[in-house]
Amino acid sequence: MARTLSSRRNGRRLAADAGLLAVAAAFVLPLAWVVLSSLDTRAGLRVKVPDGLTLDNFDAVLTPDITFTPLLNSLLLCGGGTLLTVACAALAAYPLSRFRSRFNRPFLLTVLFATSLPITAIMVPVYALFVQVNLIDTTGGTIFFFAASQLPFAIWLMKNFMDGVPKELEEAAWTDGASSFQSLLRVVLPLMGPGVAVVTVFSFVMMWGNFFVPFMLLLTPDQMPAAVSINEFFGNRGTVVYGQLAAFSLIYSAP
Repeated sequence: MARTLSSRRNGRRLAADAGLLAVAAAFVLPLAWVVLSSLDTRAGLRVKVPDGLTLDNFDAVLTPDITFTPLLNSLLLCGGGTLLTVACAALAAYPLSRFRSRFNRPFLLTVLFATSLPITAIMVPVYALFVQVNLIDTTGGTIFFFAASQLPFAIWLMKNFMDGVPKELEEAAWTDGASSFQSLLRVVLPLMGPGVAVVTVFSFVMMWGNFFVPFMLLLTPDQMPAAVSINEFFGNRGTVVYGQLAAFSLIYSAP
């Protein structure tokens, strides 16, 4: 009986290990293709070791038009959107965390519902609105929409982290004459530093990889971020410069 149970456990463990190895291979193979293809001037769709390692693909893409200007645009868009998202999320989460109201729960449920709305479903009315208010093809307008699209989930996260900060610490600050805004800046936010970091990183990563929003709202090629400029490597009739695409992908994914 003991041997039977032991053999079953070993079988389950082997099956679990095999499943994990399969999942790991599914992640490793695309990454291996990107790394190997970036060093191969004759790269294709197959994962293969290059005949000779070369940095020609990086030399070809490390130019202002292909890499530097799009990356700078991405940093401006994503950095500005992240700062605006974190600031607005902190101000919105504070009253939800510290004050009890019958509207708190409906508001939080509305915020949670807003996180499930697909961007593609609202881009047509957003585009029409941006045309009416003259925000189309502007960096500021794109930053505002980036922040608005990430704000619901950022508020939800920030509120949960803020609930873990004891209110007694704020009351001590109020006793010393601090206002609610001062206690938020000097007491609450410093104590929930990991939570602010989580919201910041999550917002930045989601904006950094967003292709559809800047593709729809920006028209001038000089304002396009790296998420859109990567499309330039896909030429006509299905031709793709795979080596340069892989090199650009490594540079683009570095942040």
